Amino acid sequence: MPPSAETPEPAGSADDRPRRLFVLRHAKSAWPEGVADQDRPLGPRGLRDAPAAGSFLAESGAPPDLALCSPARRARRTWELAAAELDGPVPTRHDPRLYGADAQELLDVLHGVPDEVATLLLVGHNPGLEDLVLLLAGRAAGDALDRARTKFPTSAIAVLTWSGTWPDLRPGEALLTDLAIPRGPRDPS
Repeated sequence: MPPSAETPEPAGSADDRPRRLFVLRHAKSAWPEGVADQDRPLGPRGLRDAPAAGSFLAESGAPPDLALCSPARRARRTWELAAAELDGPVPTRHDPRLYGADAQELLDVLHGVPDEVATLLLVGHNPGLEDLVLLLAGRAAGDALDRARTKFPTSAIAVLTWSGTWPDLRPGEALLTDLAIPRGPRDPS
């Protein structure tokens, strides 16, 4: 007999599967004269901090199943350097919708993530990323939410978790489990 609309989903179904979202703001960029915003490279600090972001991702457990990255040069380079710190390749899509997106536009992108993706990495820009984290986080571990409200600097990584599907993710549903600001080693000179 087929299940009716009133039959609850069995435990462990895709509808209540745990999800994790890493939100990574690109590393510190340079501002060379005459270079279009989308073509700005990473600056020295960004080149140092992006691998540290990758180390954080590597130490956080399972790597992302998919990375969605802004096509801007500084975001792509941040992800290249971070991804080099992981044990293996992560499928990556450079999505033009992420460049200059606000929180609602980013949430719309998340709603289209395939169901088989349990852990997603989003690499992009502020203020959209910070606003997305604040939009999704209904609660937080420790002081992570207060810190996110204060500042979401370059190379910051917010880690959000919830159970459900990507299309059903709504504001205030996620738990902000961590807000890391990885920094690479400074040149001693």
